[in-house]
Amino acid sequence: MNVLVLGGAGYIGSHFVKTAVARGLSVTVVDNLQTGHPAAVDAKAVFRKGDIRNRAFLADVFTATAFDAVIHFAANSLVGVSMKDPVGYFDNNVHGTIAVLQAMEQFGVKKIVFSSSAAVYGSHKEMPITEDYPTVPTNPYGESKLMMEKMMKWADLAYGLKYVSLRYFNVAGASSDHTIGEDHRPETHLIPIVLQVPLQKRPNIVVFGRDYATPDGTCVRDYIHIEDLVDAHLRALDYLMNGGSSDVFNLGSNQGYSNLDVVSAARKVTGDPIMLEFGDRRPGDPDILVASNEKALAVLGWKPKRGLEEMIGSAWDFHRRHPEGYPE
Repeated sequence: MNVLVLGGAGYIGSHFVKTAVARGLSVTVVDNLQTGHPAAVDAKAVFRKGDIRNRAFLADVFTATAFDAVIHFAANSLVGVSMKDPVGYFDNNVHGTIAVLQAMEQFGVKKIVFSSSAAVYGSHKEMPITEDYPTVPTNPYGESKLMMEKMMKWADLAYGLKYVSLRYFNVAGASSDHTIGEDHRPETHLIPIVLQVPLQKRPNIVVFGRDYATPDGTCVRDYIHIEDLVDAHLRALDYLMNGGSSDVFNLGSNQGYSNLDVVSAARKVTGDPIMLEFGDRRPGDPDILVASNEKALAVLGWKPKRGLEEMIGSAWDFHRRHPEGYPE
């Protein structure tokens, strides 16, 4: 099977590529390296540097190989930046997906697995969140993901394109062989930031807010291991290749961990006291975000296998071996 992985040099995309190649798939990676790392791309994959908004480049990629499916990870994903530059986010995420869908229609590729986000839901009080909750994004990033989903829905009706949109919550961890992991610059995700303390990259961490309506007063989030996430993408690909209809699925654990839970688990894994201080609440941070994964279990046969300590442990193994991240 030939698959085109867009954004395959990024954190999530590179883990998918690694597993897909090991499974025997023929993989072509497209990435503009805005945030991705060439060193993260499996050597057995074909790598093409370029931007998905460049239609001539995309046409060349699709001409070179007859793809059976597209796996779409290529998007900007920082909520705060999207608030400051909404038009830039729509240009990259929405414009890029328009170009991809047009190329797929032109070259007769009818299946796509899409990396969506819990940000499409916005803020809700009742947990866990199911796929039929209202989608009311509270930031341009979430809005762009929802627009991308809607374009795929209409492309299905018009062209027969079949898609699976995977709405995931918080992803963490690294590959089990420690060769690839999370390397964002700057880093914004909680677990790698916490691990910067035992790595002596910062003296302490700051936990934003301690007066949320949660058991310990800090935000609660749903985390899944990167390799569990990859497993869900491969199951979604199999589902489409076996004739599955277009659909959306949450990827989460049905369980939430508070910021203090994460720090406590990291202390246990690393043996470091990991000093912390509390800062002001960040505007727009919901108290709790937890996903229901019942639909993914029922339809895809997927559920996460790894817990919080295993996520942190694999991340710790990667960061200890690559304290400066990937080579530039």
